[in-house]
Amino acid sequence: MANRKREKSFSSFLNNPIDFTLVVCIFLLLVLGLIMVLSASSPSALAQSGNSYQYFSKQLIFAVLGIVAMFAISKIDYRFYQKFYKYAWVISIALLVLVIVVGKSVNGAKRWIYVTETLSFQPSELVKFFMIIFYAGILVKNRDKLEKYVAGFFKHVCLVAPIIGLLLLQPHLSASVVIIGICSIMMITAGCKFTHFMVTGGIAGVPALILVILKAEYRLKRVVTFLDPWQDMTGDGWQVVQSLYAIGSGGLFGVGLGESKQKYLYIPEPHNDFIFSILSEELGFIGCAVVIILFAIFIWRGILIAMRAPDMFGSLVAIGITSLVAIQVIINIAVVTSSMPATGMPLPFFSYGGTALFILLCEMGVLLNISRATAKKKES
Repeated sequence: MANRKREKSFSSFLNNPIDFTLVVCIFLLLVLGLIMVLSASSPSALAQSGNSYQYFSKQLIFAVLGIVAMFAISKIDYRFYQKFYKYAWVISIALLVLVIVVGKSVNGAKRWIYVTETLSFQPSELVKFFMIIFYAGILVKNRDKLEKYVAGFFKHVCLVAPIIGLLLLQPHLSASVVIIGICSIMMITAGCKFTHFMVTGGIAGVPALILVILKAEYRLKRVVTFLDPWQDMTGDGWQVVQSLYAIGSGGLFGVGLGESKQKYLYIPEPHNDFIFSILSEELGFIGCAVVIILFAIFIWRGILIAMRAPDMFGSLVAIGITSLVAIQVIINIAVVTSSMPATGMPLPFFSYGGTALFILLCEMGVLLNISRATAKKKES
């Protein structure tokens, strides 16, 4: 009798409706992202391989696989991950050590593991999700101690320190910033005091960031370039200046889809981190506003799912995944518009990267599963 009740409960959980607004938002962002990858990458792909669809076809394959995985994962009870949250930290350490040992160095950074000559992935993309699971689990376990400085704040900050250290060895400052941001938001949401972050950040965080920038000459150059990109237009300021030209050329309605001039080898790899520049040029202010509104809707639905989740673990996982997307969007657009120094931050759903897109869509499946649980909670 008890087994039947459990089976019935599990079956009804699987059949609960997912957040329809969030699904539509994800699909719209994904479709727009695929269109922009095709448009932005075609000149580079043609010049390199003679095939304009080289990058797009790979991105499309991973998008389709990601959609299948997203709906499959949306059927897996998110509480399943809570049982293995401790392993998430261990696996994260192992992945980051592995990339340092066997990873391939590209442009002076060792961030990628190559499965084949053409298939690679950044372990940091998986680490971001694993840290969300780990911190959701550990914060739930220590919920009664979170308001204390040593047992709450300091202890949980120390847990992320080895991850950040390994990322900086690659070096991968942008991933470090994202993970620190996600963990901080999750800790504050769980009950850690904001004043602890402010005081510790002022005493240790800011000096540490300045030291990291000063230790690497290329990071210092990026800061100097950010202050005046036109000072070295043909050198370090080239990419930012060309990005601003693209954004300015777009005007209100854009020059038209596929009609960008800056993607013709002016902006290096325009289908990657600076794809928002091409979007701005081709679709104009209206197109940019639509994309930003879609991301705002995504964040809104993610926060609602977190607020309505039936338990603390689900709430923290939802806020972690939402924060992951939000932080990357804010930093990417800030870099493209020269509102902050350049850093290698992809735009979710848009920037080229098949394995990164696949992992992102898997994370969307987890978020949609939590929305199923919220639907069951409302019905009961």
